[in-house]
Amino acid sequence: MPAPLKVVATTPELTAAADAVIIGGGIVGVFAAYYLARRGLKIALVEKGRIGAEQSSRNWGWCRQQNRDARELPMATKSLDLWESFALESGEDTGFRRCGLLYLSNSEEELGGWARWRDFARTVGVATNMLDSAEATERGRATGTRWKGGVFSPSDGTADPANAAPAVARAILKLGGTIHQFCAARGIETEGGRVSGVVTERGTIRTKTAILAGGAWASSFCRQLGIRFPQASIRSSILSVSPGAIGLPDALHTTAVSVTRRGDGGHTLAISGRGRLDPTPQQLRFAPQFLPMFARRWRSLAPGGLEGFRSGHESLARWRLDEVTPMERMRILDPAVDKGTIRLIHSRALELLPALSATSIVAAWAAYVDSTPDGVPGVGEVATVPGFILAAGFSGHGFGIGPGAGHLIADLVTGNEPIVDPRPYHPDRFLTSAWGKVADF
Repeated sequence: MPAPLKVVATTPELTAAADAVIIGGGIVGVFAAYYLARRGLKIALVEKGRIGAEQSSRNWGWCRQQNRDARELPMATKSLDLWESFALESGEDTGFRRCGLLYLSNSEEELGGWARWRDFARTVGVATNMLDSAEATERGRATGTRWKGGVFSPSDGTADPANAAPAVARAILKLGGTIHQFCAARGIETEGGRVSGVVTERGTIRTKTAILAGGAWASSFCRQLGIRFPQASIRSSILSVSPGAIGLPDALHTTAVSVTRRGDGGHTLAISGRGRLDPTPQQLRFAPQFLPMFARRWRSLAPGGLEGFRSGHESLARWRLDEVTPMERMRILDPAVDKGTIRLIHSRALELLPALSATSIVAAWAAYVDSTPDGVPGVGEVATVPGFILAAGFSGHGFGIGPGAGHLIADLVTGNEPIVDPRPYHPDRFLTSAWGKVADF
């Protein structure tokens, strides 16, 4: 059963020229297009499938500062304000609410890590509330468990993955931008070494700026341009249950299972970090750079199968601009659900939160979470192809920081003062080793 998703309109005719072309209609791509359109640029967004149909609609919906890596925290903080201001500016509803995020634990080691993050966060003006045993047990009373401690981050919140990217897409259309779904970008044309157009399956859009927000497809697209972008994907499975559970926190994380209230009153259930590692040619190519990350997170990962080969998103193939590409053969990445993980998630959730026994499973789905070797996205203009801006590798964090990432991209394109320091995100860092630099959270 696929993840729920709202459908948005497609612009009937492919535009001939644009100030900027955004490749990819996930949350980062639509917010980049939105902020560029707000500045008066003529933008065209091309998406091989539907807006938001891959990881942007298949995540938990968390928009958090809590436990962010130091490099991502400034963007996370800005993004929370942008989630709020977007609704006021556009009149569109992404489902964003500052409901607060609750973390509970009986592990002294885990609690110590959260306390260290709190101390760091204070140095950059971010407040988080450590909970003692009594406070954690009270906030987590729906579990019926006595907890050693926890964290409550009141300024964090959630948005609706089913509607967020479509809502931003509707705002783009209001601003005069164009959106072209089921229109894969096949490659880039250049003149004098600089971007001069984006070639799609329906024709070429003349432009001097191309922004690749292609999610799990980004590395294979970059390969066509001679750009080496190390990227590997983890297949993650989650499920949703019907309304009916009363008294649960809006957003709860424990080591056993995490639970998020949806807009319809149901809940999304998941196990943080758990996934399948499906081998692909691209993954094998970049394996040495990913050893530090996999070494840190191996307990959460299990060997996968041939799903990655069948999907085609991590191929080492090269294609011509006048032939069908892997993106056209796989319009929407909809990988097989790990049924064992779904059973484990559901059983853990029922054990942790007895109120969920009043609900039933309504959907289960999987997604490929694309990562970089250090767990921090690559955002910036690629020096070897002027006019080509990469925005990918969000490592499971892209939904929450999507507004900030989109704003930063718009700043880079227009020459405005960047909303955050862009240097920690620049993809040039992958030209050197990422050993010892894996994101802490």
